[in-house]
Amino acid sequence: MSKFLGTGVALVTPFHSDLSIDHKALSNIVNFNIDNGTDYLVICGTTAESVTLSKQEKKDVIATISNANNARVPMVLGIGGNNTATIIEEIESTDLTDIDAILSVSPYYSKPTQEGIYQHFKVIAEASPVDVILYNVPGRTSKNVDVQTTLRLAQDFNNIIGVKEAGNNMSQYYELLKNKPEDFLVISGDDDLALGVTLAGGSGVISVIGQAFPKEFSNMIRLGLKGDAKDAFELHYKLMDVIGYIFEENNPAGIKAVFEALNLCSDQVKLPLVPASPELKEKIHSFVRNF
Repeated sequence: MSKFLGTGVALVTPFHSDLSIDHKALSNIVNFNIDNGTDYLVICGTTAESVTLSKQEKKDVIATISNANNARVPMVLGIGGNNTATIIEEIESTDLTDIDAILSVSPYYSKPTQEGIYQHFKVIAEASPVDVILYNVPGRTSKNVDVQTTLRLAQDFNNIIGVKEAGNNMSQYYELLKNKPEDFLVISGDDDLALGVTLAGGSGVISVIGQAFPKEFSNMIRLGLKGDAKDAFELHYKLMDVIGYIFEENNPAGIKAVFEALNLCSDQVKLPLVPASPELKEKIHSFVRNF
């Protein structure tokens, strides 16, 4: 059975008011998640504001999460971008001893062809000493990774073990699930669709909201993996409003507003992002108070 079955969480990077990293809060969030059923941790993804972290800050974040985790659950590290050569350099210069897989986003901004996307991931797969999970998020990259491209990569490279699919497109999920190799993971990157994808045969989720409600969210996905739709949807409906709230303005400002309400970290984000508006914060704080 895959170690990436169930609920992974795309961890935030908490900041102090001077925008230095709040390592104590980060450790607390890791422990909060592991203690409440999260199956694996995703480090330095989009939700971590990784594009605004320096190389040293990334190293420090990895060290803090690794120390707090203490080998209790698997860890996935985000290494991606739109400069293929730079990604290879990062893979080769990063200590991946404690890392079980890398999560690599499809090239953003450049808008390569499907062949360009294939060749980009081919080079990454050949360079990576650990397993690779593809990440398709066309809302951020402005280019969809077609099902045929994902399946071609899955068939051609043994260490490409899955895809985090975040196109918010159920028909694309269904096509992947119908045609994928048996042991290839289709992981939902859409919190609102995660249960439906899991019930349809997916491997679970890499979630944003899951890190704030790990007990309920991981239970929901576990029930989904067992095919218990009725009980799973009860939890889905309980969380549905806050899933909408956290993506209303930008990610991770929304999830950090939830963490602020839970007293787990501040709502600070780095420019060009700004904290959630007072109106959105009120909705989020009200949800947390009444949860």
